[in-house]
Amino acid sequence: MNVLPQAVLQSPGEHPKFLEQPLCPPLDFARIHLIKDKDAIDDYLAKNIKGVSKQEAAAYRNSYKKNICIDMLRRGYHKSFSELLALIQKWNALREAAGPGSAIWHEKSLEEQPDKLDQLYHFLTGAEAARRAGHYEKVYDNQLSLACFFSDPEDKWLSDYFYEQSYNTAQLVEIDGGKRKAQAYVNMGLIKEEQGDITKAAEYFEAFYQITEGSSWKDETGHTYASLACQQLWRIYTLLADKMLENKEHQEAIKTLKKALKMAKEGGDIKTQGEAAYCLSLAYHFSGEHETALAVLKTSVEIFTTLCDSAGLGRAYAAVAKILASQGKSNEAVKYLGEFMKDAESANLSQSLVDANILLGKVHNETGNYNEALEYFSQASEAAKALKDLPLVAETESYCGIAKAHQLMVAFNSHVAAAADPLSLQCLLAWKQNRSDMCTDPLPAEHGTETSASKPL
Repeated sequence: MNVLPQAVLQSPGEHPKFLEQPLCPPLDFARIHLIKDKDAIDDYLAKNIKGVSKQEAAAYRNSYKKNICIDMLRRGYHKSFSELLALIQKWNALREAAGPGSAIWHEKSLEEQPDKLDQLYHFLTGAEAARRAGHYEKVYDNQLSLACFFSDPEDKWLSDYFYEQSYNTAQLVEIDGGKRKAQAYVNMGLIKEEQGDITKAAEYFEAFYQITEGSSWKDETGHTYASLACQQLWRIYTLLADKMLENKEHQEAIKTLKKALKMAKEGGDIKTQGEAAYCLSLAYHFSGEHETALAVLKTSVEIFTTLCDSAGLGRAYAAVAKILASQGKSNEAVKYLGEFMKDAESANLSQSLVDANILLGKVHNETGNYNEALEYFSQASEAAKALKDLPLVAETESYCGIAKAHQLMVAFNSHVAAAADPLSLQCLLAWKQNRSDMCTDPLPAEHGTETSASKPL
């Protein structure tokens, strides 16, 4: 179970694009090798039955996979042949292990997908030829191209396999100053993270950071490797800290989140810095260091205000209100949230205006000021309706219902406490009949009963 908000705990995204995906050129097989389905073969036979060579005649009878394997062996690519067969066998084993009814059971096998076989043929043989020549950088590029090609969810096992192969090859490359090693480290880090091994992922990302520090390398989208390293480390350190907080290891979590904040600052992304400061403040709060938490939260609020980030502001102000309330400073929380509401109104941040009213309503609701709570929840509901956000409207209306129920509870309890009095009993019975507002007919003064709906017993 996550301790830090899910909105901050980012899951790993796509692997960075370190090279432009090359297109597999047309294969120089015999012409029949390019015919990949029965209808096309029948058409070809009808038009070209004369002058068929012995090789082409054999190709008519063979599967596309067998033709590729024969060509690999004919050209001396025995390692590529073995690797292709091993991958096909692994796919079959995965399918058998999953069993009937699984998603993979209904997919075409690898040997029945000619386009994928083309890619495997081209890049496996390219890698083998480069390895023979001692050009490990080209071996790596071919393996990375295959890892990038198999990007569909059903091919993830293939993608991971070639990322791991490219990582092993990158350790042998010596002519690029460590650029390919850096790429391999971040790719392996993402794989380990997806597998749930956060600690091992952090080790790979730290190696990525160390190699790229001070470099000018950029990926295909124009981001520097150094900024990518900072982004990945901020994210993975935050995930590690979340596990620590879950295990009540508050001080270790604080140390880790300080490292995350350092990476966020180095990366240069302002929003990330706001999120990192926010997470660090929560760790301080959980450890009982409330004043430090509030000081760090101030930084987060300033950043989100500058960015006009409604979601970030809502989380940050909610944390401030929670910390102040935990210290018994409800009035200070109300004052602080009032400033939030004014800032939201002046900046025309509609979502933040809804958040501010909800937070103010919650504070008043928890302190027993149910009339005020209902007023703020009602304002939040109206603001949500203006946004035409139906789920948000439903949420705010549920808060209104809670506040109204609490209002009713005060009056109901008052009458129950005075049930020995005939008038109070009559009031309860009348309410049971029509469920109207119990406070429209206040009790006589001589019974000494409070008439305010907002003042509990």
